[in-house]
Amino acid sequence: MQHRLGVFLAILAIAIFSASQASAQVSGATLSGTVTDPSGAAIVGARVAITNTATNVAREATTDSTGYYSAPNLLPGPYEVTVSAAGFSATKQSDLTLTVGAQQVLNVSLRIGEASQTVLVTEAAPVVQLGSSTLSAEVEGATVRELPLNGRDWASLAKIQPGVAEVRAHPTGTQASRGLGLQMTISGNRPTQNSFRLDGALVNDYSNAGPGSVLGQNLGVEAIQEFSVLTSNYSAEYGFTSGGVINAITRSGTNTFHGSVFDFLRNDKLDAANFFTNSNKLHKSPLKQNQFGGSGGWRILKDRLFLFGDYEGVRQSKGTAQSQYTISQAVRAGRVTNLQNGVVTAVPIDPNIQRLLALFPVANGPGNGVGENANVGQFNWTAVQSTTENFYTFRADEKISDKDSVFATYVRDPSYFLNPIAFNIALQRFQAYRQAIILEETHLFGPSFANTVRVALNQTNWDHQPL
Repeated sequence: MQHRLGVFLAILAIAIFSASQASAQVSGATLSGTVTDPSGAAIVGARVAITNTATNVAREATTDSTGYYSAPNLLPGPYEVTVSAAGFSATKQSDLTLTVGAQQVLNVSLRIGEASQTVLVTEAAPVVQLGSSTLSAEVEGATVRELPLNGRDWASLAKIQPGVAEVRAHPTGTQASRGLGLQMTISGNRPTQNSFRLDGALVNDYSNAGPGSVLGQNLGVEAIQEFSVLTSNYSAEYGFTSGGVINAITRSGTNTFHGSVFDFLRNDKLDAANFFTNSNKLHKSPLKQNQFGGSGGWRILKDRLFLFGDYEGVRQSKGTAQSQYTISQAVRAGRVTNLQNGVVTAVPIDPNIQRLLALFPVANGPGNGVGENANVGQFNWTAVQSTTENFYTFRADEKISDKDSVFATYVRDPSYFLNPIAFNIALQRFQAYRQAIILEETHLFGPSFANTVRVALNQTNWDHQPL
């Protein structure tokens, strides 16, 4: 049965920002505030330089008649802010971190003095988002990459946030009707009411659930810069959902090379046996799992063009204990039991039927030929499921000019597994494929006036068939 699972192309955001009101884009952050003199009066025409210390890409804003400035759609990351005005000493605020979708407020008071003087602010920058009433929590990239995650599904970290709980997952291969990704309830809403966004683009799957592979996980830990979980009271710009919002942004290249190489191993030799496996006197199920890959990001043109790439592969062989009923040894010998009175009758077996009996495995479990199971026997076996997944993420960022910047993200995730059925003599193939392409361009019409256009393509496919 083939599910051709939605291809949709949409313009997700076209937003105009003004000095009087600035609303953050879902993938970027907004920094705003007021600049005043020592008496609290507004300073008109103050220059605010906002520099990303990782890429050295700078944005400038100018205060208006009320001393207000706003810089929308900034790439999340570490920043340094320098504020200057004629007749005042410049003030530099370092160690300012902007998070995905944040609406951060930074108010600055300038001291009277020479313009050549710079006052370095050493106290920590504010971390509370005074410009938004959204109930949210951020998960930083270091947390995503360094915490031990079973399966390396970064979205699973959303479960540790207040108001978020995981819904019991379906067994692998049976969850297609409700989506392949992580099932979560946020603030009591259904899992299919949540919105998953990557770099501002909607990446829900065909069932409106979270993105995932045949293993029910969403890879790409090394490719995630950070993500936030919005549980309630978020603004209308997110749209599309009545549940929560999982809002992630991918990593970009920087002026300094950064990367990783990894290999994670799981093996049945390192695992304890399952309780029910022991109680049924079955062998411990085999397990061999490798998750390996690498990532890297760097500059192509210093301060202007950056690239980042990530690959993660999964090779898994996992066994599951199975019990089925087969023909008993008595029936194979021609002794059939009447289950109502227990009388055993010897019957001849046609030679053609005798040849077909070889297609059924010999019973090897308890209860063979006893009571109501007199004519059948239990056959215990291990279904070894083999899985292959290859996950890719690529991102390019370019500062075209002081007024124009653009980025593009591409995600590709093909996966499949083979599942033995029918006494281990047949196979079923389950496969999933998803890809997403995201393009965004930002043009600055003025210090606090910008237009952002984002176009995204999201495609998912699910298929299963006997082999």
